[in-house]
Amino acid sequence: MASLGKNIQQCREKRKMSQQDLAIRIRCGTKTIEKYETGESIPDIQTILKISTVLDVPASELLEQEYQSHSSGIDHEIEQLVKEIGTKKAKLILKKAKEFSEDDFLRAIQMLYEMKYKAN
Repeated sequence: MASLGKNIQQCREKRKMSQQDLAIRIRCGTKTIEKYETGESIPDIQTILKISTVLDVPASELLEQEYQSHSSGIDHEIEQLVKEIGTKKAKLILKKAKEFSEDDFLRAIQMLYEMKYKAN
């Protein structure tokens, strides 16, 4: 999953952030960030969510084969998701998401993930 590492690096550099800055913000070592970016190590899902929050980019974009910055305004993937779940549901989710702090939101996503995959 070398593309994940490249995507992390591209997003980090786009935000003019050093590996050390990112490491401090997600509470890990600089060597760990280096390993993620070179593909030597792969972060777990919770770490990917932390990285995506710090870099202000959806985790799904970090996981894409090739990171693409969308200059048209709304992210293509968001448009597709709204079409799939419907505008009404998307608005409800987004309105509720605004009420949560970043940490609360990450915890909620982690709980949903655990409910879905640990129940099976």
